[in-house]
Amino acid sequence: MSGNTSIGQQTLESRGLSFDGYFYWISVAALFGFILLFNAVFTLALTFLNPPGKSRTMISFERYSQLQRKDDKEGLHEESKHAVNDPGNVAGPKTGQTVLPFEPLTVTFQDVQYYVNIPQEMKERGYKHKKLQLLSGITGAFRPGVLTALMGVSGAGKTTLMDVLSGRKTSGIIEGDIRIGGYPKVQDTFARVSSYCEQNDIHSPLITVEESVVYSAWLRLPSQIDSKTKDEFVNKVIETIELDRVRDCLVGIPGVNGLSTEQRKRLTIAVELVANPSIIFMDEPTSGLDARAAAIVMRAVKNVVEMGRTVVCTIHQPSIDIFEAFDELILMKTGGHIIYCGPLGQNSMRVVEYFQNISGVPKIKDNYNPATWMLEVTSTSVEVGNGIDFAQIYKGSTLCKENKELVKQLSSPTPGSKDLSFPTRFPQNGLEQFKACLWKQCLSYWRSPAYNLTRIVFMTASSLMFGVLFWQQGKNINNQQDLFSIAGSMYAVIIFFGINNCSTVLPFVSTERTVLYREIFAGMYSSWAYSFAQVLVEIPYLLTLAIIYVIITYPMIGYEWSAYKLFWALYSMFCTLLYFNYLGMLLVSLTPNIQVASIVASSAYTMLNLFAGFIIPKPQIPKWWIWLYYICPTSWAMNGMLTSQYGDVDKQILAFGETKTVAAFIEDYFGFHHSSLGIVAIFLFIFPVICATLFAYFIGTLNFQRR
Repeated sequence: MSGNTSIGQQTLESRGLSFDGYFYWISVAALFGFILLFNAVFTLALTFLNPPGKSRTMISFERYSQLQRKDDKEGLHEESKHAVNDPGNVAGPKTGQTVLPFEPLTVTFQDVQYYVNIPQEMKERGYKHKKLQLLSGITGAFRPGVLTALMGVSGAGKTTLMDVLSGRKTSGIIEGDIRIGGYPKVQDTFARVSSYCEQNDIHSPLITVEESVVYSAWLRLPSQIDSKTKDEFVNKVIETIELDRVRDCLVGIPGVNGLSTEQRKRLTIAVELVANPSIIFMDEPTSGLDARAAAIVMRAVKNVVEMGRTVVCTIHQPSIDIFEAFDELILMKTGGHIIYCGPLGQNSMRVVEYFQNISGVPKIKDNYNPATWMLEVTSTSVEVGNGIDFAQIYKGSTLCKENKELVKQLSSPTPGSKDLSFPTRFPQNGLEQFKACLWKQCLSYWRSPAYNLTRIVFMTASSLMFGVLFWQQGKNINNQQDLFSIAGSMYAVIIFFGINNCSTVLPFVSTERTVLYREIFAGMYSSWAYSFAQVLVEIPYLLTLAIIYVIITYPMIGYEWSAYKLFWALYSMFCTLLYFNYLGMLLVSLTPNIQVASIVASSAYTMLNLFAGFIIPKPQIPKWWIWLYYICPTSWAMNGMLTSQYGDVDKQILAFGETKTVAAFIEDYFGFHHSSLGIVAIFLFIFPVICATLFAYFIGTLNFQRR
């Protein structure tokens, strides 16, 4: 046995490695495996600490004081209980005058056409036209205080029409005349007086209902409005949409925790209503809700209409109660044609009479849902069977002529009115936008233990393991193997903590990006304000991680106690964490989803690993690849960590059979020069700045949410 050991030891030493060093790196591999296992078990514990389906209530000190002052017999306990388990407020609608005045506006549209390029699949099936028409000659009007429904079978174009009128389409060709208050529509100004409630209720999951509404009011109300008036308006909106009992609940993740689907729908309406719009578009506000939840949402919608605002909703197969809550209806069929545009009438009698007067249309049965009956009798199969075209019938009807005359009248500005105009693109200036975004990001980060607490515990445990594994190794540099070991520890720290930091930020930023798309469409802020807030909010957390690493590992590994070298250890680690974190953000901004971002990140890790300067030292890299070494941030981090500690050490060591100083060996083998540390410091700072700037640019430029 001793003979085999001797032969193995001789082989290793002939390659410049000691026998102890061989098992040393086996231990490193075992350490990494242990840390990964530890990380998984902490994450699992968090899952049990925050079980799915449970909402959390966050009550500020001010809110707590308000609740204490209430004379309600139920007290704070009952209020909090209702906030978490709210079955829906079934009290009657809340009405009253709005705190802030607004200008009632009419939307008119004449002969609106919408075309898109032919998909490749249709071309392959022999479709010869270059464009596909999705809307065909749509004419109508939306008026203040009138709740209008856009209906039709799937593919009829109801959502397409609403997206075209609201300016949400990012592709295609739009033709026709669209006017707001009698003046031609200009999208930038129209966005300031309109709101759009998307079908998917997209909100930041880690802020409360009230904070969501306050945040929207902060960014979307004019800066001239004082804070007291804004607070009153926020409370009025929360009361109108009946969100009082859940105002302190975290929004949460849909289907996992936080608000119910119906509460999310009402929150979506609230964050749009708080912008004090004249016109509100709602895409399927009752989608996915049961009858009771849908009734609560529609009551909130009716409350908004009663204020005198113009409200338009797409709706799909509503119940009788929901359908008859609407005042007017625009019914569409496949191909984007209107087949009815007019009032519903009492008990839907106007629309029922219109279709029953058409030859071949069967009468509606007693107590039958008029919405369901209407969709059934106007289906394509009925048209083919009876040889009729409902679109042509409507075009030749008296109702169509009346609508065209009404649209013509409403398309002229009222005497004394002025066209919409605003002095700035956004309601708030750049600084206020940044402050609001940073405020929300700080709240989200503070309430995200699955992200931040995990990082802190991971860094603490990993640093302790590195300290134990490399115990006092920094003081014992006697040969090249000792220096390789300490350099290897620095290389492992850079790669291991860097990759972990980059990987964990991907899902967090990806979740917030979907919220960004909605808020950018709403004209709440510039993408630069959001981006810089996202970048800045990470700094205190990353600085904390760097400090934890230095405090734990510096004395345990036995580095020299010098303020200069201590600062360099902290600076190098901090810049490394910054770079990897901002790299993760950049990759999210460049890719359509987190899956693609993870794949691209894995490729980046390979290059950052190979050209870090440890596996292949700088002098050994072929000249045609050396440029990769210089643009690789990990090589500069490796340079900063190793050179700052040992680049000025004159101790003589035995290196490959020769006697050299530590500083000379580092220069010869790694190509690191102590005199170049100033340049290293600059590049360590530049790389995070470049990634952060590119993230800010691409997150606002590249929009992967196509409509």
